[in-house]
Amino acid sequence: MSSFEEETMSQKTVRLTMAQAVARFLTRQMTVIDGEKTPIFGGVFAIFGHGNVAGIGEALHGIKETLPTYRAQNEQGMANAAIAFAKASFRRRFMACTTSIGPGALNMVTSAALAHVNRLPVLLLPGDVFANRRPDPVLQQIEDFGDGTMTVNDCFRPVSRYFDRITRPEQIIPALRRAMQVLTDPADCGPVTLSLCQDVQAEAYEYPESFFDEKVWTTRRLHPDADELAHAITVLKAAKKPVIISGGGVLYSEASATLAAFAERHGIPVVETQAGKSSLPHSHPLNMGSVGVTGTSASNQMAEDADVVLAVGSRLQDFTTGSWALFKNDDLKIIGLNTQAFDAAKHEGLPLVSDARVGLDALSAGLGSHKVDASWTKKATDGKAEWLKAADKATATTNAALPSDAQVIGAVQRARKENTTLVCAAGGLPGELHKLWQADAPGSYHMEYGFSTMGYEVAGGLGVKLAKPDSDVIVMVGDGSYMMLNSEIASSIMLGAKITIVLLDNAGYGCINRLQMATGGANFNNLLRDTHHVMLPAIDFAGHAAAMGALTRKVASISELEIALKETAGENRTTVIVIDTDPLITTDEGGHWWDVAVPEVSERSKVNEARKGYEKALAAQRIG
Repeated sequence: MSSFEEETMSQKTVRLTMAQAVARFLTRQMTVIDGEKTPIFGGVFAIFGHGNVAGIGEALHGIKETLPTYRAQNEQGMANAAIAFAKASFRRRFMACTTSIGPGALNMVTSAALAHVNRLPVLLLPGDVFANRRPDPVLQQIEDFGDGTMTVNDCFRPVSRYFDRITRPEQIIPALRRAMQVLTDPADCGPVTLSLCQDVQAEAYEYPESFFDEKVWTTRRLHPDADELAHAITVLKAAKKPVIISGGGVLYSEASATLAAFAERHGIPVVETQAGKSSLPHSHPLNMGSVGVTGTSASNQMAEDADVVLAVGSRLQDFTTGSWALFKNDDLKIIGLNTQAFDAAKHEGLPLVSDARVGLDALSAGLGSHKVDASWTKKATDGKAEWLKAADKATATTNAALPSDAQVIGAVQRARKENTTLVCAAGGLPGELHKLWQADAPGSYHMEYGFSTMGYEVAGGLGVKLAKPDSDVIVMVGDGSYMMLNSEIASSIMLGAKITIVLLDNAGYGCINRLQMATGGANFNNLLRDTHHVMLPAIDFAGHAAAMGALTRKVASISELEIALKETAGENRTTVIVIDTDPLITTDEGGHWWDVAVPEVSERSKVNEARKGYEKALAAQRIG
């Protein structure tokens, strides 16, 4: 007998199925928040079917008093809710999701991509085919004519930070350990998929008891390289017109106070991405608000002139950079302060690979008492004052038959701003909210705009409420997104997780219709009235939500909306308030060009005209 075998035999073991080992392991993973130890997994969302009901389903039943299992209505919805939970928790805590094989598993692929793009942790546990292959092909199993190892779960590979298929029960030991490393790593954070073959879930193994020892995971705070830091300090000291871009990494680092102190000490204005909005309070004098395609005039005029951009925790997506046409200073330098080197070095950026809080502190120490010229700071504050006038005008109450999205935003803000977390995702609302919503606390603005996933909103609201039960969670959603995925309204009622949904009905995909018009296209197949139809649907959204158990109201004006929001604030059940809106009106002030390719050749004159404008705009793009 070898020494390895003797050592293995001397270990204390416990006989469990692979699924039971997964469940027990999840209960033993901890973190520390505000000085208190707490389970790092907030729960497991599950929809059972063949492929997970007998294995992981039985295992979760055994720990239901320790780790709650939540029954959802749709696999994509439950994964979206789990991801929203992680985002609202600033990635300190997260959830797992389990499904059957086949379509149940594939329903989570979109959510995996959402988490991957947004750098958010979620553990996906889809069921898979039989590892022993005896009953092949089983129900819902695809068959690849040239690859016997292929299953639908291979679709998760490109949208997972880590993927593993468990074909033997002991393989779950290194797989789960690797999963936790990825889920808690600030640089590599994202979705982990462990594909669990259904027969292996039920197989027993003598697992080492040490595998289930409690482990506390804390946030790793990377410190900057000395040379990168020195270079960044030199560049910032030489800057005449510096700007800070605040991305989601500021929030995940819990660096809001550090960012405020840095901006104030050195007189540098701050602009916010969708993920970074709420890093500073709206009222902070150096917070210029949203930047880029959906930016304020205050932010964009500073970004256009900037000679140095300090991008903190941002992946510099095209909406942030105006498709790399926003920055017009020929001498522009970008400092990428990010935990991930891939993001830090984008567009020939000077990388400063570091945690946001640690990096800002180190930069400030190196800058000492250095402060930019007061004229640059004054230009920022003057620009913000002008923007606020435009924003107030856009959100003011009017008697229009169909109000704008901006006017609805104003009503929500006036009626329910205190202790509110605003949730949204796709369509025209993100642009208006990015400009106009006045976030007052870190995390109070929750926007999924990395992947811009229609249907995220309702499920996302549920996930936020589970993470922040004391917050007044308000979901703003258009009729198009609502129609795509609304079933987690029922889940919110089952769980007693009250959210308020403000549903803006503009009778179609208003945002894409406007984009279609802006690129010279004809009104076609976006608004319901422009579709191929025999009869237009008259959808009773209030009645639909009521059928799932929600309290509902249909209001006819902005003033009625404000009243309804105030009157339903104290309700303990999910509430849906519906209002008809204009599909064409947007806030004219602010914003920037976005690169959406226009056809080079068309029989339509409007498209040809739009192409000329497109080619002119392309000349402003930075290449590299």
